[in-house]
Amino acid sequence: MTIPSKVRLVEVGPRDGLQNEKQPISVADKVRLVDDLTAAGLGYIEVGSFVSPKWVPQMAGSAEVFAQIQRKPGVTYAALAPNLKGFEAALESGVKEVAVFAAASESFSQKNINCSIAESLARFVPVMEAAKAHGISVRGYVSCVLGCPYEGEVPAEQVAAVAAELYAMGCYEVSLGDTIGTGTAGATRHLFNVVGTRVPRDRLAGHFHDTFGQAVANIHASLLEGIAVFDSSVAGLGGCPYAKGATGNVATEDVLYLLNGLGIQTGIDMNKLVDAGQRICTVLGKENGSRVARAILAKRG
Repeated sequence: MTIPSKVRLVEVGPRDGLQNEKQPISVADKVRLVDDLTAAGLGYIEVGSFVSPKWVPQMAGSAEVFAQIQRKPGVTYAALAPNLKGFEAALESGVKEVAVFAAASESFSQKNINCSIAESLARFVPVMEAAKAHGISVRGYVSCVLGCPYEGEVPAEQVAAVAAELYAMGCYEVSLGDTIGTGTAGATRHLFNVVGTRVPRDRLAGHFHDTFGQAVANIHASLLEGIAVFDSSVAGLGGCPYAKGATGNVATEDVLYLLNGLGIQTGIDMNKLVDAGQRICTVLGKENGSRVARAILAKRG
């Protein structure tokens, strides 16, 4: 299969990347991050999440962030909206695209959202209906596609079944997430081969965590399977509170370096991206999680 000539990166740093940070992050800093990412050329940015502040305190200011960001024509500014209440809040904030998430593992679904996979999918029905009525696009996530912290290996056929349900519901795209980062290139290719029999490959995306340092290799493996959309997080921000030991999402800078080396077009400016990541890392008081960013910053002196 031919490697895609163009790839779309879905930047999840402002949402998935920041949601588990312990220290409070101001609305102004979140807005600056989104605006920096827009300036760097990201065409899709997941800005926030409309969920209960009780469960995800860091996302409490999402409405204010949406109200203050500088929106650029042609850029998608999306939000996580896992239920009808969240969808309605997103709609009020002028969000044009939302995301819903399910798990490929029953145990993870119970630990993460306190319900079974079937129950989680049922909750999305009113969201999908409301989204259709308002002309809002919906993107789906499936977590634990290459391993579960409670069940271990997850059969690809199980992932395919959940992904197919989301696609049939009306999700225009389904992102397959290696939540605990245990996937390998071979397992990744097998996954997309199996899921690709139930959902068209041009409607699939990859979401890889770098716990075992395999995320970039897994993205290359996905490219060989014709996958052309990948989620990533600037400076490698993020992690999963329900998956012990799982590190952050693959760094956008590291993915961009791979894609640039393959001659794949993204429209993203590496230097501006590195600056955006380093600025938010300074705010958070943490080391930049991107090896590429650290190398570029070291070279600058």
